Amino acid sequence: MPYVQSEGARLYYEVAGTGTPIVFVHEFSGDLWSWEKQVQHFSRRYRCAAFNARGYPPSDVPDAAKQYSHIQAVEDLAAVMGHLKIQKAHIVGCSMGSRTVLDFGLKYPRKALSLTMIGLGAGGDPRDGAAFKRAAEARAKLYEEGGLAEALAGIKKAHNRIQLKRKNPRAFEDFCQRFMRHSAQGCAHVTRRVMARRPSLFGMSKPLSAMKVPAHVVVGDEDPDALEASLFMKRVSATVRLSVVPATGHLVNLEEPDLLHRLTEDFFALVESKKWRPRSA
Repeated sequence: MPYVQSEGARLYYEVAGTGTPIVFVHEFSGDLWSWEKQVQHFSRRYRCAAFNARGYPPSDVPDAAKQYSHIQAVEDLAAVMGHLKIQKAHIVGCSMGSRTVLDFGLKYPRKALSLTMIGLGAGGDPRDGAAFKRAAEARAKLYEEGGLAEALAGIKKAHNRIQLKRKNPRAFEDFCQRFMRHSAQGCAHVTRRVMARRPSLFGMSKPLSAMKVPAHVVVGDEDPDALEASLFMKRVSATVRLSVVPATGHLVNLEEPDLLHRLTEDFFALVESKKWRPRSA
């Protein structure tokens, strides 16, 4: 199995296709296989790479909580690109992965051809820091005490995820089966150390307004937390192109893959042809 070493953890990855690189970064409840439809589609013309974050088997699940952070998540992405000798790529993320993509673009703008962020900002509003941390701790304990099955029972009823079950029950069942292969302790560490401790997106107006990397924010109109965050991104950053997908929840890449592919191909074409321009002031 292919692995890359990154700061005390081995990260499992897969690569398909040749051409301009695309690197996919998965959401909290998913893994690299969440991107299978995108890899199948884009690997016809691009070199596609996807990996499992630390805490997600078959990547390592470090025992020490200190080995997890939103900063480390960015460095893990950079390590995968370095191992694959990718100097610059389109970076695509979903939810938690979208935040890693954004932080990567802010720290390493020269390594990013573009940033695509799906469902950015879902899962809570950290503007109320105390309440957000209490909720995160409760979720972490749920994983530790109730395990994956109890956590999945709640996810199945989440208002921004039931659309996938309604639209494509087979895809939803596959999502549930893959979720049960995760590590409960890994999910608890990621919840406490990555999601609960990263700065609020809504306090990042200054770096976002200065961002130069072409960015595409994609959100379902039935994903209210992410919709608010996406509108905020559009307001503060001239580099953001916003696509709102109708009658769709959190997992746009699973719910509406064909539409996502068309939107993303159009965005990539503008960037690669050097016809993409930031919004005028």
